[in-house]
Amino acid sequence: MTEASLKADWYFDILSPFAYLQLQEFHRFPDSLTVTPKPVVLGAILKHWGQIGPAEIAPKRVQTYRTVQFRADTRGVPFNVPPRHPYNPLMALRLLCALGPDWATVRAAFNYSFRDGLPLETPDDIEALGKLLGVNGSAVELASAQEAKDRLRANTDEALERGVYGVPTFSCEGELFWGDDSTDMFIAWLADRDLFSRGGMARIRDLPVGAVRNR
Repeated sequence: MTEASLKADWYFDILSPFAYLQLQEFHRFPDSLTVTPKPVVLGAILKHWGQIGPAEIAPKRVQTYRTVQFRADTRGVPFNVPPRHPYNPLMALRLLCALGPDWATVRAAFNYSFRDGLPLETPDDIEALGKLLGVNGSAVELASAQEAKDRLRANTDEALERGVYGVPTFSCEGELFWGDDSTDMFIAWLADRDLFSRGGMARIRDLPVGAVRNR
């Protein structure tokens, strides 16, 4: 695969404020990279790996939002957390799947939620988002279609098959880059595809496990 044809998938959940932050960094990627947005259900991914989300641990929840706010403020990115968070994102995710999604749709949805701080919980919220996205007719009905449900499930299954364990995650040529804080490493790897084959990086891949906790 030549650099000109390099492709990556971006797995995200509209629930994730870190995905919103990372989306603001896409201008830093080389023009040779083509990224496909793929909505997934974070809850299903966490359940598969036996994890819980940061917002499900009370003290970690506060620290998580503080971290997002700090990063946004530091970068000059507008950020307003919705009225309640986390919430059930299924209908919003299915709506995005019904619409493709394309990048204009993805950006508009993230801006709606985390730039403008608007809720995505109720059917009325989904209709408001649909109106913003140019949906003709009922956005709830569009999101409730079996095709939208199937696409979201297929995206999530694909992510799990590739080893995705959180969002946002880039998948590119068998490598995974998880989290907003992996953006710099992804950019470095794009410029130097042998990055993980040298020195300490090479040792990490085969590092043995020293102890395993009982679960």
